[in-house]
Amino acid sequence: MELSFEIDKITESIELAKTGERFETVVFSVKEQDLKTVTKTNGWKFNWKQELEQQQRRVYRLATEKEINLIQGLVSLEIREKDGFIFMHLIENAPFNIGKDKLYQGVCANLIAYGCKLSVEYGFEGYLSFEAKTALIEHYKKSFGAIHIGGQRMIVDKVSAFELMGKYFPKKEET
Repeated sequence: MELSFEIDKITESIELAKTGERFETVVFSVKEQDLKTVTKTNGWKFNWKQELEQQQRRVYRLATEKEINLIQGLVSLEIREKDGFIFMHLIENAPFNIGKDKLYQGVCANLIAYGCKLSVEYGFEGYLSFEAKTALIEHYKKSFGAIHIGGQRMIVDKVSAFELMGKYFPKKEET
Protein backbone atom coordinates (compact mmCIF):
# COMPACT_ATOMS: atom_id res chain seq x y z
CA MET A 1 0.00 0.00 0.00
CA GLU A 2 1.29 3.44 -0.91
CA LEU A 3 1.12 6.04 1.82
CA SER A 4 -0.39 9.45 1.28
CA PHE A 5 0.12 11.80 4.21
CA GLU A 6 1.00 15.43 4.46
CA ILE A 7 3.76 16.72 6.67
CA ASP A 8 2.23 20.06 7.53
CA LYS A 9 5.08 21.28 9.70
CA ILE A 10 8.11 19.96 11.52
CA THR A 11 7.58 21.15 15.06
CA GLU A 12 9.23 20.32 18.36
CA SER A 13 5.99 18.79 19.61
CA ILE A 14 2.55 19.17 18.17
CA GLU A 15 1.15 22.67 17.91
CA LEU A 16 -2.29 24.18 17.94
CA ALA A 17 -2.64 25.20 14.31
CA LYS A 18 -4.31 28.55 15.08
CA THR A 19 -2.02 29.77 17.87
CA GLY A 20 1.25 27.82 17.60
CA GLU A 21 0.93 26.78 21.26
CA ARG A 22 2.98 23.62 21.79
CA PHE A 23 1.87 20.46 23.53
CA GLU A 24 4.15 17.66 24.68
CA THR A 25 3.22 14.28 23.28
CA VAL A 26 3.24 10.66 24.34
CA VAL A 27 3.04 7.50 22.23
CA PHE A 28 1.18 4.38 23.34
CA SER A 29 0.71 0.91 21.89
CA VAL A 30 -2.85 0.58 20.65
CA LYS A 31 -5.24 -1.93 22.14
CA GLU A 32 -8.56 -2.86 20.56
CA GLN A 33 -10.54 -0.82 23.12
CA ASP A 34 -8.59 2.31 22.03
CA LEU A 35 -10.20 2.05 18.59
CA LYS A 36 -13.88 2.32 19.58
CA THR A 37 -14.25 5.74 17.95
CA VAL A 38 -11.68 5.17 15.19
CA THR A 39 -14.14 4.35 12.43
CA LYS A 40 -14.89 5.44 8.88
CA THR A 41 -18.16 6.87 10.19
CA ASN A 42 -16.09 9.20 12.40
CA GLY A 43 -13.88 10.29 9.49
CA TRP A 44 -10.96 7.86 9.71
CA LYS A 45 -9.82 6.58 6.29
CA PHE A 46 -8.25 3.25 7.25
CA ASN A 47 -9.54 0.16 9.03
CA TRP A 48 -7.27 0.28 12.08
CA LYS A 49 -8.94 -2.70 13.78
CA GLN A 50 -7.91 -4.81 10.78
CA GLU A 51 -4.40 -3.35 10.97
CA LEU A 52 -4.19 -4.25 14.66
CA GLU A 53 -5.00 -7.89 13.79
CA GLN A 54 -1.88 -8.19 11.60
CA GLN A 55 0.48 -10.30 13.74
CA GLN A 56 3.75 -8.79 12.50
CA ARG A 57 2.58 -5.17 12.83
CA ARG A 58 2.32 -2.90 15.84
CA VAL A 59 -0.05 0.04 15.96
CA TYR A 60 0.77 3.15 18.02
CA ARG A 61 -1.26 6.21 18.91
CA LEU A 62 -0.10 9.75 19.57
CA ALA A 63 -1.69 11.84 22.30
CA THR A 64 -0.85 15.01 24.18
CA GLU A 65 0.27 14.73 27.78
CA LYS A 66 -2.80 16.72 28.80
CA GLU A 67 -5.31 14.56 26.89
CA ILE A 68 -3.81 11.07 26.87
CA ASN A 69 -7.05 9.39 25.77
CA LEU A 70 -7.61 11.60 22.70
CA ILE A 71 -5.95 10.05 19.65
CA GLN A 72 -4.15 12.67 17.54
CA GLY A 73 -2.89 10.17 14.98
CA LEU A 74 -2.04 6.51 14.39
CA VAL A 75 0.85 4.62 12.79
CA SER A 76 1.37 0.96 11.93
CA LEU A 77 4.97 -0.25 12.09
CA GLU A 78 6.65 -3.57 11.40
CA ILE A 79 10.02 -4.50 12.86
CA ARG A 80 11.97 -6.16 10.05
CA GLU A 81 14.87 -7.62 11.98
CA LYS A 82 16.30 -9.60 9.02
CA ASP A 83 16.38 -6.42 6.91
CA GLY A 84 17.56 -4.08 9.68
CA PHE A 85 14.84 -1.42 9.54
CA ILE A 86 11.31 -0.49 10.58
CA PHE A 87 8.66 -0.53 7.85
CA MET A 88 5.77 1.93 8.10
CA HIS A 89 2.59 0.38 6.69
CA LEU A 90 0.04 3.08 7.55
CA ILE A 91 -0.04 6.50 9.10
CA GLU A 92 -3.04 8.76 9.63
CA ASN A 93 -3.92 12.03 11.29
CA ALA A 94 -7.09 12.13 13.36
CA PRO A 95 -9.86 13.62 11.18
CA PHE A 96 -9.83 16.85 13.24
CA ASN A 97 -6.13 17.31 12.35
CA ILE A 98 -6.68 17.42 8.58
CA GLY A 99 -7.47 20.32 6.27
CA LYS A 100 -7.49 24.05 6.67
CA ASP A 101 -9.41 23.89 9.96
CA LYS A 102 -7.13 21.29 11.56
CA LEU A 103 -6.70 21.46 15.30
CA TYR A 104 -3.04 20.35 15.58
CA GLN A 105 -0.10 20.28 13.20
CA GLY A 106 3.05 18.17 13.39
CA VAL A 107 1.26 14.87 14.12
CA CYS A 108 2.55 12.76 11.21
CA ALA A 109 6.11 14.02 11.59
CA ASN A 110 5.93 13.16 15.29
CA LEU A 111 4.79 9.61 14.48
CA ILE A 112 7.55 9.19 11.88
CA ALA A 113 10.09 10.36 14.46
CA TYR A 114 8.69 7.73 16.82
CA GLY A 115 9.25 5.06 14.14
CA CYS A 116 12.85 6.24 13.84
CA LYS A 117 13.24 6.13 17.62
CA LEU A 118 11.93 2.57 17.66
CA SER A 119 14.42 1.74 14.89
CA VAL A 120 17.28 3.00 17.06
CA GLU A 121 16.00 0.98 20.03
CA TYR A 122 16.12 -2.16 17.86
CA GLY A 123 19.66 -1.38 16.71
CA PHE A 124 18.69 -0.27 13.17
CA GLU A 125 20.29 3.21 13.48
CA GLY A 126 17.00 5.03 12.83
CA TYR A 127 16.25 3.53 9.41
CA LEU A 128 12.56 3.60 8.50
CA SER A 129 11.08 2.60 5.13
CA PHE A 130 7.69 3.06 3.47
CA GLU A 131 5.93 3.09 0.11
CA ALA A 132 4.91 6.60 -1.00
CA LYS A 133 2.37 7.76 -3.51
CA THR A 134 4.35 8.99 -6.52
CA ALA A 135 2.92 12.50 -6.30
CA LEU A 136 4.22 12.92 -2.74
CA ILE A 137 7.79 11.67 -3.14
CA GLU A 138 9.23 15.18 -3.55
CA HIS A 139 7.17 16.42 -0.58
CA TYR A 140 8.65 13.71 1.66
CA LYS A 141 12.17 14.49 0.49
CA LYS A 142 11.76 18.17 1.37
CA SER A 143 9.67 17.76 4.51
CA PHE A 144 11.68 15.24 6.46
CA GLY A 145 14.68 14.24 4.40
CA ALA A 146 13.36 10.92 3.10
CA ILE A 147 15.38 9.34 0.29
CA HIS A 148 13.73 7.88 -2.80
CA ILE A 149 15.40 4.50 -3.42
CA GLY A 150 13.37 3.29 -6.41
CA GLY A 151 9.79 2.70 -7.44
CA GLN A 152 7.74 4.19 -4.66
CA ARG A 153 10.01 2.99 -1.85
CA MET A 154 11.48 5.63 0.40
CA ILE A 155 13.67 5.51 3.47
CA VAL A 156 14.46 7.83 6.30
CA ASP A 157 18.18 7.33 6.81
CA LYS A 158 20.28 7.67 9.95
CA VAL A 159 20.98 11.40 9.48
CA SER A 160 17.35 12.42 8.88
CA ALA A 161 16.15 10.06 11.61
CA PHE A 162 18.36 11.69 14.22
CA GLU A 163 17.24 15.17 13.12
CA LEU A 164 13.59 14.17 13.55
CA MET A 165 14.22 12.46 16.87
CA GLY A 166 16.10 15.53 18.09
CA LYS A 167 13.00 17.62 17.49
CA TYR A 168 10.38 15.27 18.89
CA PHE A 169 12.25 13.13 21.40
CA PRO A 170 15.12 15.25 22.74
CA LYS A 171 17.15 13.64 25.46
CA LYS A 172 16.06 15.11 28.76
CA GLU A 173 18.77 16.18 31.15
CA GLU A 174 18.80 14.18 34.37
CA THR A 175 19.08 16.14 37.60
